[in-house]
Amino acid sequence: MDRRDTAQRFRERLFEAMANARVNRSTLAARIGIDRSTLSQLLSPEADRLPRADTAAAIASALQVSLDWLLGLSQQPKLGADILLESVEVRASAGEPADESLAAWYTEAAGYKIRHVPATLPDLMKTEEVLDYEYRDFAARSADRAIAASHGRLAYVRLPETDIEICQSRQSLESFARAEGIWRDLSLPARQAQLDHMIGLVDELYPTLRIFFFDGLTHFSVPYTVFGPQRAAVYVGQMFFAFNTLEHIRVLTRHFDALVRASTAPAHVAGDFLRELRRELNESA
Repeated sequence: MDRRDTAQRFRERLFEAMANARVNRSTLAARIGIDRSTLSQLLSPEADRLPRADTAAAIASALQVSLDWLLGLSQQPKLGADILLESVEVRASAGEPADESLAAWYTEAAGYKIRHVPATLPDLMKTEEVLDYEYRDFAARSADRAIAASHGRLAYVRLPETDIEICQSRQSLESFARAEGIWRDLSLPARQAQLDHMIGLVDELYPTLRIFFFDGLTHFSVPYTVFGPQRAAVYVGQMFFAFNTLEHIRVLTRHFDALVRASTAPAHVAGDFLRELRRELNESA
């Protein structure tokens, strides 16, 4: 197959993949980071232009098709083992949080629903005192970076197009309130202030931000985030496994939705659950 035939096959399959994904030119161009005019040139029947290798790979990834199929080298559009990927973000320093990766993933998912299961408390809802406590023994400026990331994520939640759901076991919040486990050295005033902060955010941001509390005796989850249809990232301690394939994203989305359905304190009463914990703290003081 010569260059012109390859370019024609590429255009035909790109049109087909865009139609199947219900993606227009502007949206696809934005997702892969090229100008709309550049994409239009690739789709023009008068041109025999082929994309650069990195652009072709980005298009295949964005449309969830095999790169070989897109270029006419295979009849199987489904992603193969080499394209299924995934990418793993590793931060090997002393517990340094992967803020840069997370910030980019949140930006890419703008306008889509984000589903999040936190490792401890939701980062965007933590007070600065709690963040200082968590990162006090980490590398220099880790707490500062975590605080900046938390503020940035909270600003993101306040954008009008944002839609975020958080699922957390009720026992993890109860353990926090009682200063159990990792929280045993966190002062009572700090825990009270944290619960007050969460109550204020739940009241302010609902329904843009919805938090559900499930029973940890009947359901379990590792911490992870689903960034719309773009990506799902599983946190395994200073490391993220980031899955870009639709199949993996759907599996984790279904798991999250099962947690939502099993919640004993659904989003519309999450504030009441937090206020009850706060009342118990007052009584124990």
